Amino acid sequence: MQGSDAGESGPRTEALRCALRQVSDAAAAADLLFLEAWQTQRYPGIAASLRAGQIRRANPVLAAEIHAELTRR
Repeated sequence: MQGSDAGESGPRTEALRCALRQVSDAAAAADLLFLEAWQTQRYPGIAASLRAGQIRRANPVLAAEIHAELTRR
C-alpha cells in the first residue's frame, strides 16, 4: 500500500494541522496523515479504501473538515 509516504510533505489542510497538535501517538498521526492523502489521491485497492473508511468513521468531524477544505481549493 502506498500510505507510507502520505505525510512526507506535511499536512495540506488547517483541520489536520490542528488535529495533529492534539495527537501524541505516532500511529494515530500516521493514520490522520493517510486520511488526508487518501482524500486527495484516492489510493487504489480495497485495503486503502477500508483503512480510510475506518479512520473516517473514527473521526467523522475531522474527515468532513478535511474534505471541505480540499474541495474549496
